[in-house]
Amino acid sequence: MAVTQQETSPQRRGLASSNNWFVTLLSYFLLLVGNAFALVLIYTFFFRGQPGLGIVVAIIALIPNITFFIPGLYPIRWMVPGLMLITLLVIYPIVYTTQTSFTNLGDYLGESHLLTKPQTVRLIEQQDRLYVTEGSITYDYTLYQNEAGDYALWLEGADADGTPVTLFAPVGQPAEVIDPAPEEQPEDYNGFAPLSRILAATSIQALSDEGVLFGEGEDVYTILNSRRAAAPAQRYEYDAEADAFVDNATGDRYAANDETGYFMSPSGATLRPGYQVFIGLDNYTRLVEDPGLRGPLVNIFVWTVVFALLSVLTTFAVGLFMAIVMEDPRIPARKVIRSLLIIPYAIPGVVSILVWKGMLNENLGLITNGIADAFGVHIPWFSDGTWAKIAILLVNLWLGYPYMMLICSGALQAIPSDIYEAAAVDGARAWQRFWRITLPLLLVTVGPLLIASFVFNFNNYLLIEVLTEGNPVFEGSPVPAGQTDILISYTYGLAFGAQGRDYGYASAITLIIFAIVALVTLFQYRYTRTWEEVGENV
Repeated sequence: MAVTQQETSPQRRGLASSNNWFVTLLSYFLLLVGNAFALVLIYTFFFRGQPGLGIVVAIIALIPNITFFIPGLYPIRWMVPGLMLITLLVIYPIVYTTQTSFTNLGDYLGESHLLTKPQTVRLIEQQDRLYVTEGSITYDYTLYQNEAGDYALWLEGADADGTPVTLFAPVGQPAEVIDPAPEEQPEDYNGFAPLSRILAATSIQALSDEGVLFGEGEDVYTILNSRRAAAPAQRYEYDAEADAFVDNATGDRYAANDETGYFMSPSGATLRPGYQVFIGLDNYTRLVEDPGLRGPLVNIFVWTVVFALLSVLTTFAVGLFMAIVMEDPRIPARKVIRSLLIIPYAIPGVVSILVWKGMLNENLGLITNGIADAFGVHIPWFSDGTWAKIAILLVNLWLGYPYMMLICSGALQAIPSDIYEAAAVDGARAWQRFWRITLPLLLVTVGPLLIASFVFNFNNYLLIEVLTEGNPVFEGSPVPAGQTDILISYTYGLAFGAQGRDYGYASAITLIIFAIVALVTLFQYRYTRTWEEVGENV
């Protein structure tokens, strides 16, 4: 037996050694591939004017390198994927949102500030902002088209020196000089054929209206009328030293205004689009100083807090009541009834909300018509602000009470029965036992869950969007705001609503929501121990 161990031990050690070498080489290879991919992403983000994302990718790429090459950090290698995801999905969005809240980033009510300044300069230079002067070279042309539907111009004229020249300029391709020029225009050239007069007239009108350019780069041509085309000149040229655009058509200068984020002329005219600039606390002061914004925001904030509190209180009260009732052994088929009661929790929330929306429909809703037939009262569930809020609380009660019933059932079963027996011996009534024993001990378990439920309802976007879409709207509000909007749906409307995208202002409100949720979380940590102490003293 000893001989066998002596013979096999070296083999095992050799196999383990080879496995270690293989794992090491594989680790180096994967790290090398990951670093190469990260470098490509970093270069791409910086080149496209997104340095923030480039820095984030660099930090994420450093995490596995640091943990791999520093022996003391090697034990936390299993946490590396989590750290990388936290950096990308948690830390970066917080930093980026904070940065955005101090800028004018957005495209709201015609005010476009989505690009950085270098991107805006390139866009204005590259846009089809060309013009034809009196001295522009013009050509006779014939419109060609290929089987793929692409257009081209056959141009005949003279260059600046008066030398005859013939050109063939497809859309989006370099213009080709035809030398020697044929005596007659060809019926087929590189797969393009001339259009008939009727087809050409229809196409020329559409191409002229759309401002289509033929050719590519600096050698481009545009249609003037049904017979002539011209080589337009660049209208706006950027002067880097003066940080201004020059309008070659009028001679006006548009200097960069880093307060408004536009290139502006002395008369106040601007070039569009604008660019992002740092505006300090303007987005935050708008919340306080602008009455048009302050009014809806205050009402929405109050409703958000009331909605979250009432949702927690009602769902907890109904859930606890049902849990206590289901604990009574005298009720027959308790398991079946309990299973039926949790059905709203098992059905996807959006499905339940849509069903309730149909039942509360003001014209055809089952509940609406039933109340009208029974009591002669027609309830405007969605057109009146107060009734719309009641509808939201009613639907949220239906969605939330099964969860509360489940956690309360478990918590009630964890309370020792001898405590109730001792209280009954002391003469405590049922109501007293509930307030002095059941509720304090229950809060030890479900208290943190109640706070978590408050936070969830504070940001319950799905319910508001599906059921009421925030309606009815506030009359006279300069921003899209509804009477049933909560902060998160109001912020979403600002960032992605039909009137545009005001990312800077929406980011400021998002940070306020973040601060409120953070305070609630701190409250939870502070008072969780208080509830535990209360439970210990019961």
